[in-house]
Amino acid sequence: MRHRKKFNHLGRKSGHRKAMLANMASSLILHKHINTTLAKAKALRSYVEPLITKSKDDTTANRRLVFSYIKQKEAVTELFRVVAPKIANRPGGYTRIVKTNFRVGDAADMAYMELVDFNEAALPEKKETKKSTTRRSRSKKVAEAPAAETAPETPAAE
Repeated sequence: MRHRKKFNHLGRKSGHRKAMLANMASSLILHKHINTTLAKAKALRSYVEPLITKSKDDTTANRRLVFSYIKQKEAVTELFRVVAPKIANRPGGYTRIVKTNFRVGDAADMAYMELVDFNEAALPEKKETKKSTTRRSRSKKVAEAPAAETAPETPAAE
């Protein structure tokens, strides 16, 4: 019986599951998006979002704590140097899961998982606001330039 067992075991032993989630988390951080099954994406979301929250505060203790989960130096560096400054103002919800089609071999639900602030197509475009000019009544130009005199027209030869 599975009473009081909340998280998805993904059909793996705990060591295999932890290694798989660590590798998927590092791939997500390095590449900013991954394609995986829906169940793995949902499990990865609960694994990686606390790590991203910890990366907001760049201390040695937090780096060591995140490294104990991810185990890849490049991914930890990318998380603290690139990802953390971009999500600093966001209170949570750093990842997006988009359901895609079904896998051909076994018809498993597939999903596209991405870091929210790194998808340029989904971000709202920033409108460049022009500085509005005030409309004032302007005095008409009193002294307009007189029309330039043109050379007299020559009659066309017949």
